[in-house]
Amino acid sequence: MQDRRQDHTKAAKFGAWRRVTSTFANPVHAGEMRRILLSTAKILISAALLYLALRKVDLTELLSRFTASSLFWIGMAISATFLQIFVGVLRWREVSAACGAPLELGRAMRYNVIGSFFNQTLPSAIGGDAVRLWLVARAGAGWRAATYSIFVDRAIGLVALAILIVASLPWSYRLITDPNGRSALLFVDFAALAGGIGFLIFGALKWRWLKTWWATHHIHACAVIANRVVFNRTRGPIVALLSLLVHVLAVVIAWCVVQSIAAPVSFAQVFLLVPPVMLITLMPISIAGWGVREASMSLAFGFAGLAANEGVNVSLLFGAVSFIVGAFGGLVWILSAEKAAQGSAQLGVPE
Repeated sequence: MQDRRQDHTKAAKFGAWRRVTSTFANPVHAGEMRRILLSTAKILISAALLYLALRKVDLTELLSRFTASSLFWIGMAISATFLQIFVGVLRWREVSAACGAPLELGRAMRYNVIGSFFNQTLPSAIGGDAVRLWLVARAGAGWRAATYSIFVDRAIGLVALAILIVASLPWSYRLITDPNGRSALLFVDFAALAGGIGFLIFGALKWRWLKTWWATHHIHACAVIANRVVFNRTRGPIVALLSLLVHVLAVVIAWCVVQSIAAPVSFAQVFLLVPPVMLITLMPISIAGWGVREASMSLAFGFAGLAANEGVNVSLLFGAVSFIVGAFGGLVWILSAEKAAQGSAQLGVPE
């Protein structure tokens, strides 16, 4: 009887082990498990960084600084965010046209607003981009053209942000006197700039194997399109201006938030500190940038000789504005024709 019970226990353990190993051996199950683990890690990172940042903030004191004029400035920040989305739409349309996926203005604006909702709700660093890709592809552009348009648009925006930070370095160095702060600024910015320039150089290479090898085929195609857009005599200056305006509007949003709580920070300081923080926030290690943005803003303000808690205050309100705009995007999604037609389809969001 005891031997039979031991055999039954061994069989149960072996069956459980087979189920676990089959889960990881099956590519579909392994992919699902990997997405769950990555999402969990991002949630934990966001929670941990937010906890550390919020230790520097007195929420009661922050709320006491809100007045009637605060609502006006928050409203201005929300308006500036919608304007930023619209400017991004104009750039995306230029890029999409070069990718063979032309978009009407109204449709592109709707997709970007919907993307702002999924940026806040999906546990992915590129949740909004993935949904925009899905919407464009389902609209008839095809998966390849849709993917290229999103990837190239993001790459050009990253290059523009890095150039803006490099151009402001002489003034940033006067503001940031801490050696560690200067080193961090140089490292992050020049790494992004090197990556962006390397991407454009990659597209200029003519080696045939870059177009045929599976590991480089799509990246090279995107780089070729990026070069075609950036160095086009007509389209290039328009895209460059729109890209810079997108990042300047991020500064304007932060400035409106600063005004809403009467923080002792000048527009020039916001202009120099916010773009590097936005660059760091692009790292895909948290949910919608939460936690990373607050920690980075706190450090940036501290390096500039400002109160670190004010950096966290500004970052929290900046995130709150994005959340409000994202909520509006959720309403647009619920009422959209795409939701009604494809409501039963599941979105495959890549990590």
